Amino acid sequence: MEDPALLRRFHAWLQPVPSPQDTARLAFFQDAVIVLDTNVLLSLYEYTAESREEVLAALGQVSGRLWMPYQVGLEFVRGRRSVLESRKRVLGDASKSVNAKLAAARNAIIEAKDTVRAQLQKYARVPADIAALDQLVSVAAVDEHLGLYRDVFKAHLDMLKSGHDLTPVNVDTADPILPRVADLYEDRVGLQPDDQLLQRRLDEAVAFRFPNQIPPGFKDFDKGTPLKAAGDFLIWEEVIEQAALLPEGSRRVLFVSNDVKEDWYDVSNGKQRPWPALLDEIQRRAGAELRLETPPDFYAGVRMYLNANLADDTYEEIRRVSETFTPPTLDDDGTVVTTRTAGNLVPPGDLPVVAYRSAGLTSPAVRGTMESPTPAERLVQWWLIGVTAQLHRREATEREPRVDIVAAVRGGDAPAPDWKRGTALPSGEWIHRESSWIAPWFLDLLGSAPPVDRGILSALASQQAAENQRPTS
Repeated sequence: MEDPALLRRFHAWLQPVPSPQDTARLAFFQDAVIVLDTNVLLSLYEYTAESREEVLAALGQVSGRLWMPYQVGLEFVRGRRSVLESRKRVLGDASKSVNAKLAAARNAIIEAKDTVRAQLQKYARVPADIAALDQLVSVAAVDEHLGLYRDVFKAHLDMLKSGHDLTPVNVDTADPILPRVADLYEDRVGLQPDDQLLQRRLDEAVAFRFPNQIPPGFKDFDKGTPLKAAGDFLIWEEVIEQAALLPEGSRRVLFVSNDVKEDWYDVSNGKQRPWPALLDEIQRRAGAELRLETPPDFYAGVRMYLNANLADDTYEEIRRVSETFTPPTLDDDGTVVTTRTAGNLVPPGDLPVVAYRSAGLTSPAVRGTMESPTPAERLVQWWLIGVTAQLHRREATEREPRVDIVAAVRGGDAPAPDWKRGTALPSGEWIHRESSWIAPWFLDLLGSAPPVDRGILSALASQQAAENQRPTS
């Protein structure tokens, strides 16, 4: 007997949350068409050489079932260099940050010695003790001790650099990954949509689906141009079109992506499951079944069901790289960005660069910080976004979240134990030095900024501190 209409119509919504243990999973690894999202392919440029070889070998075991949407191919070919440039910039920034922190530690130790020395001189007047302190905590002694730490940190960062055999130059001259990926797919790459079809899809995404939060891709609505915003939807349309061409009875699509935003997954009721609307749509339009998996789950499945040779270390690297591609994103529900949450929130579109320009900043070093995808740089990005709006250097957009981050405060006690007195900066650069506190991350930013931008950043932080003056305790 056929199920009642209510159960048939909403079948996708009534299914249990998929898991790596459910029995339906095996069929997808046995005969489904496998679609790797752009971020999965770009991850190949993030892996160490040994792990990359194992991953490519694992993909070789399913290569006959791999299919690439045209949009994925376009994003992959265009995005390869940026991945390598990003890693190069992140490691370079890490070196600068380490040097800045060690310099700050050096100054703090010398200042602490000078404080003790002054008290000995004022109250004890014991020349022998002062001389012993000067010898024990001399500049040379401090530099020698910190030099040991500097060498250790440098060795680890150099090891990270040497562990990756690819540089941006590789992409321009002899990219070793691109031909390997091309061989995996052979002719199984989607055709470029004509201009009329592309326009119809963009109009549908921007005018209908995104305003109504119909998955996928509605969280990308603010990426600048309609073409950038609709990338996920364009991939989705190609997937449905390809699924409809599969033989009846075996129309299964396994879609692998690092993207776990709420325009792919329903996170209500404390659970994360692929949007039933996606499963329902591909069934209605193509008569196909759909399964979404992240790269860690997918490669674990390839290892489990197809006996792929993936070492535990390789799998752990897959998991780590996957996490760097899946940062939490902002909800448009009145989210307030704070110092605690900034590192886990990705600024929308090119907003950090817009803030950079509106502030009058010009140096490539600070521009690199604004464009960095790493969580460590997001605090600076969000601060600049917030302070430029607060000081009316630019107009905040309608969907821009409120930012509650300050780089400095005046009056009262230090907001946190690691904040520094304003005396940490020269008197000509910072006013109210005795009555202000400066965030350590902002001192790091100033330490890495060239003079052309250092003055602008200091002025922004000082003006913000004046507008947010704290009561004196």
